[in-house]
Amino acid sequence: MKFRIFTIASILMVILSLGLAACGPQEEATEAVVEETEEEVVEEAPTCENYVLVPKNLGNPYFDTGNVGAQEAAGELGITVLYQGSATADATEQITLLNSLIAQNVCGLAISANDADALVPTGQAAMDAGIAVVTWDSAIAPAGRDIHINQAELAGIAQIQLDMASRLAGEDGGQIAILSATSTAPNQNAWIAAMEEMLASEEAYANLELVETVYGDDDDTKSYNEAQSLFTKYPDLEVIIAPTTVGIAASARAVTDADLIGQVFVTGLGTPNQMREYVKNGSSPEFALWNPADLAYLAVYTTHALATGEITAEAGQTFTAGRLGEYTVQDDPELGLNVLLGLPFVYNADNIDDFDW
Repeated sequence: MKFRIFTIASILMVILSLGLAACGPQEEATEAVVEETEEEVVEEAPTCENYVLVPKNLGNPYFDTGNVGAQEAAGELGITVLYQGSATADATEQITLLNSLIAQNVCGLAISANDADALVPTGQAAMDAGIAVVTWDSAIAPAGRDIHINQAELAGIAQIQLDMASRLAGEDGGQIAILSATSTAPNQNAWIAAMEEMLASEEAYANLELVETVYGDDDDTKSYNEAQSLFTKYPDLEVIIAPTTVGIAASARAVTDADLIGQVFVTGLGTPNQMREYVKNGSSPEFALWNPADLAYLAVYTTHALATGEITAEAGQTFTAGRLGEYTVQDDPELGLNVLLGLPFVYNADNIDDFDW
């Protein structure tokens, strides 16, 4: 009997010890697997593949050109970018579309806003839903988006116009004049003031003499007449800079009509379709404005970087946007968080036929 009791007790102790031994390491192993799995989830970037480029309206050649750049970026990133907008440039219709896209839980929206303030609540709703919101061409106010893609800044616009004038005037330089829009236009006056400061202070423009600034009031006929008056008043005039789309076309037509091609050159800010004939006939060999294809290309890269966590909506964040190179998120007191595309794009005989807007 004693032997039997001892045997049963021994067996029970062996079973108990085996059970304890089996439980301990297994629990530890399970915990280790869970911890390892959790670490992997934290480190894995979110998968985002569906984005939408939203123009002010469809059927607009400017925005259609932007979509070409957006699709180029999409192909490089391996994502889908839909191109959706309202038929007219109307804020109410745009809000309705955006609400529909928010409900579809897209990864990101790149928007050209029809109304900076009216779209703020919609932009906030998208961000609250975890959707990256970037604006391009026309910004939603800072409270309604993460980042705005800024086409160009004041100093860059002034610089590129003087650079073009300097090239057209040649090594010896010469007299230049500015034909602006209205005398009260804030953007025009800011660009002119910046050009005047650069002319006075930078060695690169020392051979350029600004003889006069005139105003065509963004009226084609008045701008044309002002250009003709400049030819008469300054027979040695080399270049007219017109930082206005109305003024540049009117000035180039005036040079053409006066048979002054090759003697007086026109440059400034214009659009490809209005300036094509003047680029080709030599009255305006080059002019500038931003490239909407590059603008939307950068907008898609920025939206994807935000959506995937490559960057956050904070100043100082950096990322690479394909062929355009590296960019840094900036903070501006008025514009808010933004990414600057860079200097305006220069259009000339080599590329003018690549654009239709």
